[in-house]
Amino acid sequence: MSFELTDEQLITRDAVRQFADSTVAPIAAEIDRDHRAPLENLPAMAELGLLGMTVPEELGGSGSGTVSYVIAVEELARRCASHAVIVEAHSSLCCWPIVAFGNPEQHQAYLPDLAGGAKIGAFCLTEPGAGTDAASLTSSARRDGDQWVLNGQKVFITNGGFADVFVVFARTDPEAPSAKGISAFIVDRQTAGLTVGDPERKLGIRGSSTTPVSFSDLRLPATSLLGREGQGFAIAMRTLDGGRTGIAAQALGIAQGAYETAVAYAKERIQFGRPIANLQAIQWMIADMATDLEAGRLLCYQAADLEERHLDFAIQASMAKLFCAPMSVRVASSAIQVLGGVGYTESYPVERAYRDAKITEIYEGTNEVQRLVISKSQLR
Repeated sequence: MSFELTDEQLITRDAVRQFADSTVAPIAAEIDRDHRAPLENLPAMAELGLLGMTVPEELGGSGSGTVSYVIAVEELARRCASHAVIVEAHSSLCCWPIVAFGNPEQHQAYLPDLAGGAKIGAFCLTEPGAGTDAASLTSSARRDGDQWVLNGQKVFITNGGFADVFVVFARTDPEAPSAKGISAFIVDRQTAGLTVGDPERKLGIRGSSTTPVSFSDLRLPATSLLGREGQGFAIAMRTLDGGRTGIAAQALGIAQGAYETAVAYAKERIQFGRPIANLQAIQWMIADMATDLEAGRLLCYQAADLEERHLDFAIQASMAKLFCAPMSVRVASSAIQVLGGVGYTESYPVERAYRDAKITEIYEGTNEVQRLVISKSQLR
């Protein structure tokens, strides 16, 4: 790879890779089979600094930079996509908007605990009737004296089953044009009126707790408003821009893990008296997989580098996600093909990689949304 990593980024990669190999990989198949969140690994992830990578050091985080962050997500996903998306949703979708749009009091109230792992974060935007069309959300927040009264329902909330802090989007001005009347709030799990539903049973990322979250006459102090009133939609879109780089890294890691399994198997599996790695059909699949991974990593790291240097990165993030998500599905599928029949069983992790990869084409902006974003930028 021609993207040259710094010494600090290499240290991050090696540390997270060691953790993923020693601590994440041994339970990855189990949590997938049982649809169980790996809560036992959260303290170790916090100790390693994985939960505070998007939080500045002065607020209790590691302030590692965006490139180090996507490297960490990639290395986790290489062994278990569920661990990776727990970190991604917590860091990109909850911590980041509080860092970027919160006031000093909110910074002190939430970020040290989030960065240190004492609390886990989640992001509540999607609704039953508002997915890709996020501006059509119907959850509402109305002023009542010095409080906000929140009502509505959210769905597909990553970390929902165990999150302590939710960044929630609701309509505060029903008369304003759709996107203009939305505001963002920070909501504690213990607040009366908040209900978390049963976790979804999913095709993949089964170790990620994905739940509905509802609000019934939930009262919030005025200080819970994140950013300015009416700024919520802009906060959500800015947050998702960075989140897309994280999902690209997740897809990249899933593909890398599947590729490594395929290469190792091809060297060991004997057919016709020799390893199948000697067969041209296998060699060409490996070549295509390696090329896909190289291209995806360059796109992903480029977007992260631009964000880290505070340059415009939104289009590059969409490009990275648009390429890496289907690439991950494609590489995982090829890995199954290399392994043949055993690849279709739970004996090897490539069938799980194939199931895990699919969601990266859907959440935080579908492939189709990324094409809209990219094409509009090119046709202006």
